[in-house]
Amino acid sequence: MGGGKGGITVDPKILSKGELERLSRGWIQKLSDILGPHKDVPAPDVNTTPEIMAWMVDEYEKITGDKTGAVITGKPLEKGGSAGRGPATGLGGFYVFQALQKDLNLAEKCKIAIQGFGNVGSNAAEIFTENGHTVVAISDSKGGIYKADGIDIKQLIEYKKKTGFLFDFPGSSIITNEALLEVDCDLLIPAAFENQITEENAGKIKAKAIMELANGPVTPEADEILFKKGVPIVPDVLANSGGVTVSYFEWDQNLKGEHWSEQEVFNKLKPMMEDSAKKILAKSKEFTTDLRRGAFILALERIQEKTN
Repeated sequence: MGGGKGGITVDPKILSKGELERLSRGWIQKLSDILGPHKDVPAPDVNTTPEIMAWMVDEYEKITGDKTGAVITGKPLEKGGSAGRGPATGLGGFYVFQALQKDLNLAEKCKIAIQGFGNVGSNAAEIFTENGHTVVAISDSKGGIYKADGIDIKQLIEYKKKTGFLFDFPGSSIITNEALLEVDCDLLIPAAFENQITEENAGKIKAKAIMELANGPVTPEADEILFKKGVPIVPDVLANSGGVTVSYFEWDQNLKGEHWSEQEVFNKLKPMMEDSAKKILAKSKEFTTDLRRGAFILALERIQEKTN
């Protein structure tokens, strides 16, 4: 669970289900000797599904005989998955937002733009709107929509299920992924891919704050520009860590043979996210720096404490 990244260069949408299963199992066959509940525990990411994770854990059990299921997280509930794993990244981000909202000088009810409408973006959109905030722009890989008075996210989820896209959602106008980043809003949430906010467009960002629910959506060059502009960035290492935290909970449950309710999972997640947010904020203030560097300083101090 150390945050290493790896994957297969393939578009799963062009594979048959059989091809996808063989590919997933083949990946485990090649890597089984370096994986394990106490070695390396892969978790879900872009274009994986609970079914894919189930194939992987089943293949690992066939090869090694390990029956804990703790080698892979993001599994279906009936295969040892954790309740609450689906919304965990978006929900964890919301808990961090709540903990930092006042310090980021954000309004009580925010106007939000979200780039990404996959698991993370759609869950975040639902959670923020359920808590009284307004999503004015949202996009998927094909492009997005804008609606100044707010988008009904539940209706949009149903609309996308039926049509496969966001365009022509009633009452909205079409917006590109690039233009979405420059929308006038309180909070911008990149929840898609890396390197979306760069030195080319950082100067055009109108959001009062940015929260990274994707991995690495703001480049180091853009970081500097936005810091000078006074636009705080809640870094990915904090903002999207709800997902890997609930992956840790899943691993813990598997090893103990337990199953926690969704409410138990959320009750454990919330204080962890809030505590981390407050500690990182305090560290950034102590060193008069941004939240990303505050997070790294805190991490390095913890490593130093363990190695002394």
